[in-house]
Amino acid sequence: MSRVALEHVDKTYPNGFVAARDLSLEAADGELLVLVGPSGSGKSTVLRLMAGLERVSDGVIRIGERDVTDLPPQQRDIAMVFQNYALYPHMTVRENLGFGLSIRKQPRAIIEDRVRTVAASLGLEALLDRKPAQLSGGQRQRVALGRAIVREPLAFLFDEPLSNLDAQLRVETRVELSRLHRKLGATMVYVTHDQSEALTLGDRIAVLKEGVLQQIASPMKLYEEPANKFVAGFIGSPGMNFFEGVLTRIGTGGVCTFQGADFTIRVPCESGTNGRVILGIRPQHLEITDDSARGDGVVRAEVGVVEPMGNEQIVYVTLPNGERAVAIAPVQPRITAGEKVSIRVRPEGIHIFDAGSGRRMAR
Repeated sequence: MSRVALEHVDKTYPNGFVAARDLSLEAADGELLVLVGPSGSGKSTVLRLMAGLERVSDGVIRIGERDVTDLPPQQRDIAMVFQNYALYPHMTVRENLGFGLSIRKQPRAIIEDRVRTVAASLGLEALLDRKPAQLSGGQRQRVALGRAIVREPLAFLFDEPLSNLDAQLRVETRVELSRLHRKLGATMVYVTHDQSEALTLGDRIAVLKEGVLQQIASPMKLYEEPANKFVAGFIGSPGMNFFEGVLTRIGTGGVCTFQGADFTIRVPCESGTNGRVILGIRPQHLEITDDSARGDGVVRAEVGVVEPMGNEQIVYVTLPNGERAVAIAPVQPRITAGEKVSIRVRPEGIHIFDAGSGRRMAR
């Protein structure tokens, strides 16, 4: 298997839409790299550029050490799996799995051996003589995966392959993909809008916004040390809460006071920090306490909506100035809509972002 690298790639469509801007990233040999971002961020376009289905406006694409920028898809030795399966309806599972090898004029014995091996690894042995119309969505997706694996390409490209499956099948197939990646040791680039898929599948995650790479890092580093406010708000569910306020340095001890619209809290801060900032706090670091609680980092709030999740409650509250926030609370005591509560900000979970650039500030 081989690395897949983009070097200073630009992609601008004839109508002026910029899908990639000076984009450089690399999926290392054997790595599963996940591309995430909102609709229009350019993640699917990047995958199509890697596959050769779109041409770059500028820059270089390499697979291994080979420059494939101007090569057509069939000469790049990659396999792509789409969300719509793209199976041939008139062919059996066996024929679909072996089709790529057949058009490359591989000997029948090799085709049959590879199809049998891949079918066994994906649990498709009993389905080999069925046609796609006789399969469930999950089975069809496994056939699409198998067809890619049979070819033994340099790299696999996945374009939201699980988006057509129901919730349970998504989880099951996600686990299967992780197992396959470990078994094959293959280079994979995977596009999704689903954070759970990104955080659980990826060795690393690349976050895109309007064609620009915001951050590329391991799932936990991305979650714990987001590079900017956009990444912090995009990664994690429910999303991070943001409060605008003023940061004032206290003495020389590396401590600042954050003064928001509804609460004040002391936080660690870097040398020279002062001025308007945005404080970010994830829902699990907002602690719901008795309404009588007061003190540093405490704000009164009114409960709007409560979503029971079995092992926790997701609580949506409104602060006195009208700002809204989300907290995650234990299942007991039960919290009800309309209830008055106090919210305590736990300082260990705080992130501070520059109000102008959105850049995360060191603490």
